[in-house]
Amino acid sequence: MTSTPKVQLVPLPWAELLLYWLLSFGSHLYSFYELYRFSREHEAGLNRELHLEKGLIGGFKRDAADFEWTFWTEWAKKSLLWTLIGHGVISRLCSIFYPQFRAAVLTVYGFLAASSVLGLKGVGVLLLHLALSFTVAQLKRPALSWTCNLLLLCTLHIRPLQEIQRGWYDSEEEYYLLLFSVAVGSLRLISFSLEHCCRPSGRDGALQLCWLFSYAFYHPFFYNGPIVTYNDYVEQMQRPAEESDRLKLGFRYLLLRSGRILIWWCIAEYMIHVMYMHSIQSNETFLEILPPWALGGLALALVQFFFVKYLVLFGLPSMLATLDQLVPPNLPRCVSIMYSFTGMWRHFDKGLYRWLLRYIYVPLGGSHHGVHYKMLSTALAFGFVCLWHGGHDYLQYWALMNWLGVLMETGLKALFGSALVYSFFERHFSAATRRRCAAFLLAFSTAMLILSNLVFLGGIHVGRIFWKRVFLQGWSTVAPPMLAFLYCFAQVGLEWTSHPS
Repeated sequence: MTSTPKVQLVPLPWAELLLYWLLSFGSHLYSFYELYRFSREHEAGLNRELHLEKGLIGGFKRDAADFEWTFWTEWAKKSLLWTLIGHGVISRLCSIFYPQFRAAVLTVYGFLAASSVLGLKGVGVLLLHLALSFTVAQLKRPALSWTCNLLLLCTLHIRPLQEIQRGWYDSEEEYYLLLFSVAVGSLRLISFSLEHCCRPSGRDGALQLCWLFSYAFYHPFFYNGPIVTYNDYVEQMQRPAEESDRLKLGFRYLLLRSGRILIWWCIAEYMIHVMYMHSIQSNETFLEILPPWALGGLALALVQFFFVKYLVLFGLPSMLATLDQLVPPNLPRCVSIMYSFTGMWRHFDKGLYRWLLRYIYVPLGGSHHGVHYKMLSTALAFGFVCLWHGGHDYLQYWALMNWLGVLMETGLKALFGSALVYSFFERHFSAATRRRCAAFLLAFSTAMLILSNLVFLGGIHVGRIFWKRVFLQGWSTVAPPMLAFLYCFAQVGLEWTSHPS
């Protein structure tokens, strides 16, 4: 969660960089190929154990074991895709004919769209949370607002309430959609509450309630984000759009961005047709018998699929928000050029990262009040993310690994940035050699980053087996070549981030 200054990297010889690119790209392709071979060889067993679906591509089954992708894909086909298209059409018509009523119309549309899917009882839960959060925020006590909103978030885990809410719906998927809506909505309520606590007292309570209602029910961000803060939403929604900019942005942007989202969706579907990584990772027997290259392919495929999945899940809402003249967070950066825990948090879910910085890390002292405040701020930020995701045991391990990873990277950066150590390396090593040393250390950081992501995506058993097979059983045969390839990944990542677009 720490903010670090950018380091100017010396360029390496083009032949060396080309070698890193080729080894990185080649290792991805070969490991994916080995995972594909394993998937095909054990397709019958995987189908018998985990019931692969009939594929959309001839001759292939479809691995539907990733709950999130299957859940949102099914809901998109049922209703969400059509309500999002409806939002875009209504927003466009309002912008052309009644721009002064655009925010009000989109708020009403978002509320009606939510009611049509969640039902009146489900929306009633959201309205109750909104009313309680708004009422407590009027006291202008951040601690009380935090307490109120955390208690509301914890109601998602009270079993009697869960059973009551399940009884409202005909399927488990409808209940889970309510859970997603309340969880994501809690971030918006916290944002409003804390921003309101910092505002000077006034008599605009009714207006603030209207904007909170608009913010809470803005349809593109309603179910799954991405996250924008209350102040950013209100400021951008109130900003007038010039006609020339609106027309220029419209059709061409819509066509290009829709094409990109469709390509990302096709890539995600292709991955779960040719590599059954989610079914494999859920079965310890298959994890134990994976060949080393296929094991590496599994780790890369899981994190790459997670990346492509969120390009789709964030891409469509972000496109609609941009057409509404909002500025959504940047889409996730490719995980193959992530070489640090801090970079992963800063660049994957940028909206959540900014939210954590603004409402947890900075208010608690951050990096401006010494090491202890930095450790506490970072720990509480990761603790909140763990609670927000559900607080399960594997999430606790994941949060702890990320906290330790960020602290370790921060400590090493402080050590090598100190006057004594920096002057030593500057005198005895060239700039290119210092970059190679940095990439060598980052290879270990990348390995731990991948391990933590495997725990997050697959559970403790996946991380345990990966650790055992790579670093315990394979310390002399598997770990060295893996770290060598991760060194190449780190060099590619350093080169990519040294030339920001």
